[in-house]
Amino acid sequence: MLTADDPLPLRPRRIAVVGVSGSGKTTLSDRIAEGIDAPRTETDSLYHGPEWTARPEFLDDVRAAVARDSWVMEFQYRAARPIIAARMDLLVWLDPPFWTTTLPRVVRRTVHRRLTRQRMWSDNQEGPLWTFFTDPNHIVRWSLQTRHKYRDTIEELAEAKGWTVVRLRSQREVERWLSGPLAAAVSAP
Repeated sequence: MLTADDPLPLRPRRIAVVGVSGSGKTTLSDRIAEGIDAPRTETDSLYHGPEWTARPEFLDDVRAAVARDSWVMEFQYRAARPIIAARMDLLVWLDPPFWTTTLPRVVRRTVHRRLTRQRMWSDNQEGPLWTFFTDPNHIVRWSLQTRHKYRDTIEELAEAKGWTVVRLRSQREVERWLSGPLAAAVSAP
């Protein structure tokens, strides 16, 4: 497991980003894609069809995305993870403090999307805010329920599968890693 300051053992061209809802995966994926000059695929956009249903072509679209020479995408959805893992060079694990960073982010984002009626994947919108109390799959509840999801599994999988994993625990670490080890790996001959 690498930290924000450890040099990368290779020049990554295929990077997956993992973390709970609200940890900053999409924002970091955009910044990594720009830094390594690679396309970024938002995994949620491949998964969600109308009315929040799973798209039947989801896994085929994931296969097409990871077949490219370089890419950045979120490491989401149980069925997609093995496909992504088989081609990734690097897994970046966003693990910021939940109560002071992740939860406020997911709440702000959810409220903003609902109040502005922001259209998302397949023209879907966030449900009414009161559904937090009635929908067990509400994104804020999901974030709360899954906040420890990766703590027990990422390290074990990394060791068992031989993955190179960078764990970033704060925005400060994200910034250090982007301008330090990632920039150095990208500029290396």
